[in-house]
Amino acid sequence: MFKNIDAVLFDLDGTLIDSAPDLGAAADKMRTDRGLSSLPLWHYRPMAGAGARGMIAVAFGLTPDDADFGALKEEFFSNYEARMTEQTYVFDGVADLIARIDQAGLKWGVVTNKSARFTVPLTRAMALFSTARTIVSGDTTPHAKPHPAPLLEAARQLELAPGRCVYVGDDERDIVAGRAAGMPTVAAAYGYLGATADTRDWKADATIVSPASLLNLLQMA
Repeated sequence: MFKNIDAVLFDLDGTLIDSAPDLGAAADKMRTDRGLSSLPLWHYRPMAGAGARGMIAVAFGLTPDDADFGALKEEFFSNYEARMTEQTYVFDGVADLIARIDQAGLKWGVVTNKSARFTVPLTRAMALFSTARTIVSGDTTPHAKPHPAPLLEAARQLELAPGRCVYVGDDERDIVAGRAAGMPTVAAAYGYLGATADTRDWKADATIVSPASLLNLLQMA
């Protein structure tokens, strides 16, 4: 489907890696530290893509507008930083997908809203990212997704026109950012979609139900 593509860019959490177990555990520790009951992972998983905001909403029903949110966010960050690679794993099929991309001579990289405080040590700890040509974090540019700036920065680092890059993500903001950057977009329907998301509403150029499905779109199957 996609022609004249020189690079594939990916969102991180919910697209390449399943970090929900560690994100959920970091939030759940905040509950148990306060004598509250532990919640099972399935409570946290749908909101993992929303980071601290999503995890605190599940754990305590609070939003960024609540007075206690700032302190809870920092506590969550500390908990997550201490354990962020304990139960995080690469989605099935992703390692093979990246290997095929490498073999085809395409460049690839990551554009995430996760801050560099977490992105840098996490990607350094996981072998998958050893061949990534760019990793753009949520605070690499002045704007995070859905603003196109992070994607444009990734294209700049790869020395490619944005239209030569495909962007793959599991959240509507990924597709909004990709379209604004002038990149073909792919919705990863296997990721953290939340309770009400419908990828058909995102207007992505394509949707995949597994990482391996991307190979067909790249005409590499």
